[in-house]
Amino acid sequence: MTESMRRYGVIFDMDGVLVDSYHPHFESWRQLAEENDLQMTETQFAHQFGRTSREIIRSLWGEGISDETIATLDRRKESLYREIILKDIPVCEGLLELLSDLAADGATMAVGSSGPPENVDAVLDGLNIRHYFSAVITGMDVARGKPDPQVFLLAAERMGIAPLHCAVIEDAPAGLKAAHNAQMKAIGITTSHPRDRLCETDLIISSLTELNGSRVRELIFRRQEKSF
Repeated sequence: MTESMRRYGVIFDMDGVLVDSYHPHFESWRQLAEENDLQMTETQFAHQFGRTSREIIRSLWGEGISDETIATLDRRKESLYREIILKDIPVCEGLLELLSDLAADGATMAVGSSGPPENVDAVLDGLNIRHYFSAVITGMDVARGKPDPQVFLLAAERMGIAPLHCAVIEDAPAGLKAAHNAQMKAIGITTSHPRDRLCETDLIISSLTELNGSRVRELIFRRQEKSF
């Protein structure tokens, strides 16, 4: 089978890949802290960025906080985030063009996010891009977070594509490590972290405008040719 006839999969993280969500997440944390007579500065947020919401809440409120209170605060934070992001969804530059080009090239696509399903739904439906994805994996679908590869392996399974024939687009070091743990190609984008933090990558880009179907296909099957 020629390279151009081979099926391949592309898995997109959401935050920092579909949408540039750094500032909406910061603003939602700032508002949550303010509602509870606490403070979240951007410096604090930058230090916490990438941790789970529950970990951030525990660090702000202290170790004595109950699991029930953490869950309540977590729901409120995510509600604030959706209110903010739906006012003007900060779509990452080049996303719509890349999705169209990948579809034309025959790629099968999925979302592999550790975020809550409500957030993922808000982005996919708000941008009207759900039809591009044959699988959507959220934090509710997995028991283990990145760098465990579970989210990406599940996406590949639901797409019906072998992991070795998949590439992942990620903005976070843990996500890139998860891609490699899944035996997939890892494409790092510098929306949330500088290049020197994205060390477990096969390709680093500054913008989705640097990608197209041909480039992703070549990245995946270049390794395949070497393994035969």
